[in-house]
Amino acid sequence: METPLTLTYLNEDDRAYGLAGMALSLAAYDAMDRISSISLDEDGPMVTFSNEYYFSGSPSISPKSTWLNLLHNYRITSAMAIANIMSRAMVRMKQEVPSDLLEEIHQGILYEGEETCGLEADEIEGIYGRLLTHSRRIFGNPRVHPAVDALARIIARRRTLSGREVIDEISLLRPF
Repeated sequence: METPLTLTYLNEDDRAYGLAGMALSLAAYDAMDRISSISLDEDGPMVTFSNEYYFSGSPSISPKSTWLNLLHNYRITSAMAIANIMSRAMVRMKQEVPSDLLEEIHQGILYEGEETCGLEADEIEGIYGRLLTHSRRIFGNPRVHPAVDALARIIARRRTLSGREVIDEISLLRPF
């Protein structure tokens, strides 16, 4: 019997599936331009974001545009967190995501939405609900599982991929 899923990675295979899920969520949200690399060997964040992600604005850009960029990045990172756990549970372990783990992620998304974007609870709930539904459609689809498996194997073998390499590998996967 395999160890129950937690937010902490169980092993390297678990990390590879989590990273594959995050990469696929970036592709699903057309946000591949926001990453410069992914690495299975990083002790900290396994995804290194590009300058576009960190750009916080300038005096020549309207505050609304800056806030919309911040909101877009919040959605991306929230989608990545959900996709990470869904890929690990639904694809690797062939089980439903434990509700306590979803609640932990939900609480983190609530906190970040309030602190980072100044969103109200109902706005965050709407975002969370849409991201959760979209992620369930992706990772709950058995036709997508071979693509997730393949990407996890590629990540495990290559260890580190540039953003361009991730795009290239995902473009070769079907049906994704």
